[in-house]
Amino acid sequence: MSMASAGEINRELHKLANRCVENNRIDPGLYDVYHVKKGLREPNGKGVLTGLTEISTVNGTREVDGKIVPIEGELYYRGISIYDLVDGFTRDGRFGYEETAYLLLFGELPEREELGRWNRLLSYARRFPEDFVEDVILKSPNKDIMNAMARSVLAMNAYDRNPDDLSIPNVLRQSIKLIANLPMIAAYSYLAYRHYMQNRGLYIHNPKPELSEAENILRVMRQDKKFTPLEAKLLDIALVLHAEHGGGNNSTFTTHVVTSSGTDTYSSVAASLCSLKGPKHGGANIKAKKMFDELKKEVKDWEDDDEIAAYLLKILRKEAFDNSGLIYGIGHAIYTKSDPRAKILEHYTELLAGEKNRTAEFRLYQKVAQLAPGLMQQERKMYKPVSPNIDFYSGLVYNMLGIPDEFITPLFAIARVAGWSAHRIEELTCTNKIIRPAYMSVADRMNYVPLSER
Repeated sequence: MSMASAGEINRELHKLANRCVENNRIDPGLYDVYHVKKGLREPNGKGVLTGLTEISTVNGTREVDGKIVPIEGELYYRGISIYDLVDGFTRDGRFGYEETAYLLLFGELPEREELGRWNRLLSYARRFPEDFVEDVILKSPNKDIMNAMARSVLAMNAYDRNPDDLSIPNVLRQSIKLIANLPMIAAYSYLAYRHYMQNRGLYIHNPKPELSEAENILRVMRQDKKFTPLEAKLLDIALVLHAEHGGGNNSTFTTHVVTSSGTDTYSSVAASLCSLKGPKHGGANIKAKKMFDELKKEVKDWEDDDEIAAYLLKILRKEAFDNSGLIYGIGHAIYTKSDPRAKILEHYTELLAGEKNRTAEFRLYQKVAQLAPGLMQQERKMYKPVSPNIDFYSGLVYNMLGIPDEFITPLFAIARVAGWSAHRIEELTCTNKIIRPAYMSVADRMNYVPLSER
């Protein structure tokens, strides 16, 4: 066989892709005929019940007199309101992510001495195996930091003395190691990409055991290792708000599905990382940030509601940004009137905007938050109210913190590994049955045709 040119290969691939599409279409009407819940969603948008959990509760509606009524969003970690949790540690002037991870894993808040021991345990677990950073992270830079993280997490299996033991003490040990290590894996992966693929300087700072997770992330990511108390406080709150969100979100459901197969902890977390990076899930935060980057260029007067609304309508009509028709950061699968995480983040974002002299930019976000829901209702039929979700403000927060775009979704993963770990332990403890939903074949029968007769 002679060597084909690149053009010939591309033409052949294009022809095969067309055939792929033609022969993989299923009549959309069949989903209704067989009562298939696409995306595991009911016709009213509610998720199909596939499991039980005690780790967190997410509510956006309530049943009143047999009718589903939208309500202000509710989020509970182990039965504790997210508002009360954040208010509790901020009122004490403490960082909260570490005790939040403890709460999610163990089902109760730690006492003062328990929290101290837990923090020391996380600090000890931050230590990498010898040469891990150099051999696994620095020698294989990747512009996709989420993929780099997944590869590093899978590599941790080879450094584990007992990687496949599914006993809870062993899985808990691995989970603690991942909660402690993932921030540094992400940071070093970004710094390797920055140096080797962007030709910028390389610096590798070690975390300090006495600092919180949020403080260490800022310290390691910044060349001068400096940050303000408000910056660290806001990043800590963002980590708490992203730490967990029920068993039905895509990456956490992935945790349950993959865990149910009996695989190891590193494979489970790597699979969840790959789920989270998708633009319909964790990757939506970078989409929201980039949408606002374009909006800020196109809208000349940030105080002009009419000009802002006109641009938002262009987005909805697939005439602007990525032509998807989506206003990223507005709307949620569960929340209706409000997302409690967004409401908390909005308050602290305003404080940081004041410190950074970016109040005008923050006001623009508020105007979009006020205008977008009504415009969406106007443009398309919607069965429920919509409001800003946590992705709406997180891009502005991270930008004010000097977090590069490539590191925004990894921060989501850094926070969420605590929730994934809790759900993995819950799946191993409570279910012990592989998750295998049914799929119905609707293919026509075909006879095999010999090659000479085709």
